[in-house]
Amino acid sequence: MAFGVRLHCWGEWACFTRPEMKVERVSYDAMTPSAARGVIEAIYWKPEIRWVIDSITVLKPIQFVSVRRNEVKDKIGAGSVAKAMKDGSGALSYCVDDGDNRQQRATLMLRDVAYVIEAHFDILSGPDNHAKHLDQFNRRARNGACFTRPYLGCREFAAHFALIEGEVEAPAIDSSLAGERDLGWMLHDLDFGKEKEARFFRATMRDGRIDTRPPAAGASA
Repeated sequence: MAFGVRLHCWGEWACFTRPEMKVERVSYDAMTPSAARGVIEAIYWKPEIRWVIDSITVLKPIQFVSVRRNEVKDKIGAGSVAKAMKDGSGALSYCVDDGDNRQQRATLMLRDVAYVIEAHFDILSGPDNHAKHLDQFNRRARNGACFTRPYLGCREFAAHFALIEGEVEAPAIDSSLAGERDLGWMLHDLDFGKEKEARFFRATMRDGRIDTRPPAAGASA
């Protein structure tokens, strides 16, 4: 992987929601490839490249915590938003705290998480200039620059990040993660060429590392 990158990211809370849970939020045991791609793209994204996640390494023990949160029940309608943008004012009903649009839901999420993301990118269009894109990503990640604040599954769970360069060793993996663990079917990513079709893979963690390279024939939802 000549043009790969390694990124250390961590945070106090994370929730990589399982799509099969319709009402309550339940997190996967570890970061999903789509969430990892979101962290990478928050630092550096260009329409002419596509980031591919090669592996995710879990650094800290997997700890779940259950909380109850107030969430809005309804989504604001696209028509209401368009009207408000056109007129400069309008009723955005879900912002009104009248009690009817809010409800308590349980969330089973992760606490005190840290990962190492290994990724590379493919050129989709334009000049075949891998070195230019790699240099820009490394410079931005090194300086802590990002287009939007990366997050760990949910936007309220901000992610901190640091570039791992050259021969520098990645942070140590907790000894409790030694051995092999089957994490079951995990969301890999969305296939935007097929109307955002969900793609899944069988996730296996070996000594903390999850191989997330796209399968030749992945399962789809």
